[in-house]
Amino acid sequence: KAFPAGFQWATSTESFKVEGAWAAGGKGETIWDRFGHENQHDTGDIACNSYNKMEDDIAALKKVKVSHYRFSVSWPRILPDGTTKYINQAAYLLDDVNVIGYTAWSLLDNLEWAVGYTERFGLFYINRSDPDLPRTPKASVSFYSSIIIHV
Repeated sequence: KAFPAGFQWATSTESFKVEGAWAAGGKGETIWDRFGHENQHDTGDIACNSYNKMEDDIAALKKVKVSHYRFSVSWPRILPDGTTKYINQAAYLLDDVNVIGYTAWSLLDNLEWAVGYTERFGLFYINRSDPDLPRTPKASVSFYSSIIIHV
């Protein structure tokens, strides 16, 4: 059975899993970079190498007729030290992007923070001694709920 006319295929990736180039272009270290490099764990140093092969990836998506592609950029690639003191302007330059629609989506749950953030970072207080207790919203929830639809 065929898909209906106008059916739109979509796919999604997450920066650590595909980006590679872990120390290229001024990128700061993430918690996953640190974890992977300690005790010889597997790393995402190369991953799928999308950072260096973006054009090949886009060609492959077109070949399989993907109409929508959501990707994330490593946070420390844009803010290498985790603050806005230095914004890495060379992080990504995407030309010729056909924007059909735009949705801001919070990626705070992607667990790819700059090294130095602690488990206390986040939108909700979590009682780690009893994880079954309800999570309590932090003040940041009020801020983000004014700019993000689903908090």
